[in-house]
Amino acid sequence: MFNTILIANRGEIACRVMGTAQAMGVRCVAVYSDADAGARHVELADVAVHIGGAAPADSYLRGDVIIQAALDAGAQAIHPGYGFLSENPEFVDAVVDAGLVFIGPSAEAIRAMGLKDAAKVLMEKAGVPVVPGYHGENQDGAYLAEQAGKIGYPVLIKAVAGGGGKGMRLVEAADEFADALESAQSEARNAFGNDAVLVEKFVTKPRHIEIQVFGDGKHAVHLFERDCSLQRRHQKVIEEAPAPGMTEVMREAMGQAGVRAAEAIGYSGAGTVEFIVDGSDGLQPDKFWFMEMNTRLQVEHPVTEAITGVDLVEWQLRVAAGEALPVAQSDLSIDGHAFEARIYAEDVPKGFLPATGTLTHLQFPSAARIDTGVREGDSISPWYDPMIAKLTVHGATRGSALNLLERALRWTDIGGLVTNVSFLSVLSAQPDFVAGTMDTGLIGREIDVLTPAPVACTKARSIAALVALELYDGAGGMGGFTLWGAQTVTVTLVHQDEEIAARVSVLGAEMFEVSLDDVTHRVERRDGIWWVDATKVLARVARSGDEVTVFWGNGYRFHVVDPLDRDSGAQGDGNVIEAPMPGLVKAVFAKAGQAVAEGDRLAVLEAMKMEHALLAARDGIVAEVLVTAGDQVEAGAALIRLEEGKG
Repeated sequence: MFNTILIANRGEIACRVMGTAQAMGVRCVAVYSDADAGARHVELADVAVHIGGAAPADSYLRGDVIIQAALDAGAQAIHPGYGFLSENPEFVDAVVDAGLVFIGPSAEAIRAMGLKDAAKVLMEKAGVPVVPGYHGENQDGAYLAEQAGKIGYPVLIKAVAGGGGKGMRLVEAADEFADALESAQSEARNAFGNDAVLVEKFVTKPRHIEIQVFGDGKHAVHLFERDCSLQRRHQKVIEEAPAPGMTEVMREAMGQAGVRAAEAIGYSGAGTVEFIVDGSDGLQPDKFWFMEMNTRLQVEHPVTEAITGVDLVEWQLRVAAGEALPVAQSDLSIDGHAFEARIYAEDVPKGFLPATGTLTHLQFPSAARIDTGVREGDSISPWYDPMIAKLTVHGATRGSALNLLERALRWTDIGGLVTNVSFLSVLSAQPDFVAGTMDTGLIGREIDVLTPAPVACTKARSIAALVALELYDGAGGMGGFTLWGAQTVTVTLVHQDEEIAARVSVLGAEMFEVSLDDVTHRVERRDGIWWVDATKVLARVARSGDEVTVFWGNGYRFHVVDPLDRDSGAQGDGNVIEAPMPGLVKAVFAKAGQAVAEGDRLAVLEAMKMEHALLAARDGIVAEVLVTAGDQVEAGAALIRLEEGKG
């Protein structure tokens, strides 16, 4: 076994790998950028090495610097985590050339699965079922359109070097194909430097089911399946294992297909073979098709670990160190059911807009497994993926595990910025998901039901008013005024753009009366627990500066208005298009003097690993363009100005 490894990653996966490696007695070397100097993975590591600037291209993508850091620290091996350099065969070659071990598959295996078209040809030869489609080299638009017609609409255009939904377009009719092709190729070119695409039959009720495989370079086993059908824009949201409705015949067929795929390329380490499954008539062993293979550890690996009792990172280290596969296929079995929810800093009602800010409060339920790379007080920066944590629960049955998931989400308290926790809570109770009949289009179909911002009831507002007045721990000296009558104070809050005036009367040291418009609540604190109108309320609260959060089923955020500064938040008249977050101006489409209509795309901002279209808020004339493509801008920066009063 290695005595020292370097982890060429950051955040929760770096912390995850360290947890297992250090428990095995392996010394861990972390690498960090300027933005991560105080990060959790740096704190947990035995040694930490600075590798460059905040931008990934200046740090976590600098393979030569990372390899030198490993050599200087005396590491024998490098674990890539996922993302960044984890599926870069040139990096693997460089690691091996430096005399180090890459904890993962060979460069040849990564190359074999790196391009979707070539991988599908290889899989067909290995006897793995492949979706009907065109995977050839001819990229002429007319020829691709002809192939799409032969396949039959709807079809899916996919970038051959794609991932994460980039360069992917659904085309439902022939007259939509040309525009969709141009859009997919452009996005693929920008994201991967490769605009080649393939065209496949689109399954109308698709489920995304993947097989966890593990190989030692010669032989492979599978650790059953995960269902990743709950997706938004091709990004997984909640994953589970095993897949609902799975039969033993189907599991055997999919598992063996995954093993054949891994053994066909001499796979070593943990990998995932992803399949698209036709769920229109239950799960049938002749209705699943290979999509792609991820030649690394997956984000959702904890659900597999939960149902198998296997530590996949420990297996990775042992096999990379030269040991054989720890078990045979017959030794593996499924115990219970598990779910994983991905918790992000993002504004769900605003189209899942990634958010930045400081985690002023962070509390997770003890009953769940939490994989995280942040602590209370840390910041979510614009440089990297805005994931806060992965929350995993395990129960004896799917129903019990689902109950645990919903409860755990409602007891996840995060203050300081917006998150998707409320969305995940609502999604975990969505009827089709509860019934196990979901498909990859579920979130898109139910988006209006799933994404409204949670609105606090008057009881939660009353509690917020007390916290705003710093009466969380009782009235203190103010309670003495009840000798002559109730002491009454007023506070103004803003919640979901609504201004709330609350009149609070102090009736005793821990007893208050809160009046909100036409309703009044009596609120008490008994031994640290809230009681509203004589009913026990399991609410938790947090305050940071002028922000109050009441955690009670959802996280309700309130802004405390300073009566001396009521005009400071005055809003503009919509003439200025501003950057919603720090980022890079990717493209500018507006020109001075141009007439625009409400909803027109004026610019594209790249931030948090995503592209965000900035749209005209009204009809009008562009008066001034204040930025150019390539500019780095701060949140709130003016980008484009429309002429006054013309719209």
